[in-house]
Amino acid sequence: MLLLSCNAANAPIDRAKLLGSQSAPMTVEIYSSYDCPHCKVMHETELPKLMSDFVIPGRACIINREFPLIGAGHPYAREAANYATAAARIGKYDVVTDTLFKNQMTWAMNGRVWDAVAAVLSPADQAKVQAFAKDPTVLAEVQRDLDAGMAGGITSTPSFIFVYKGKRSPALANPTTYEFLKQYLNALLSQ
Repeated sequence: MLLLSCNAANAPIDRAKLLGSQSAPMTVEIYSSYDCPHCKVMHETELPKLMSDFVIPGRACIINREFPLIGAGHPYAREAANYATAAARIGKYDVVTDTLFKNQMTWAMNGRVWDAVAAVLSPADQAKVQAFAKDPTVLAEVQRDLDAGMAGGITSTPSFIFVYKGKRSPALANPTTYEFLKQYLNALLSQ
């Protein structure tokens, strides 16, 4: 289900890709590619900290945005984004995202993205995700996220855009440490 906005976010939001409350004072848009090793680290180590420090206390909500990398070395990124977005349509976004990052080294090398996705879905859910992955609205959503990221100045992943008090920050590419990211968010929230 798409929402029209969340704290002045640039593009519509798929509710399954939203973490936290829409009424949080800050929105953190995370643009990532499932084949990016830095995104894997962010998803597995920094996202849980963001959840604990900012989302659960209601200080921020997170919107996961698709930014499949393009070009040499990224032949399966768009396919992975399509499957994750399709899985969101049936409430399986988190489980598919987790498995795509967990098994990144395998599918990013052998191209068998579907094998990773199918392994965490029931046969009935597999059929639904495969159908949605071809649905023009799912393909358009992935493209809309990609376009919004490029319009926001994103050139690498993971990248963050923060929306606070109606203002969008410039894109912040792959913060060097979680402590830096935490200080940055606390500084924005104290304005």
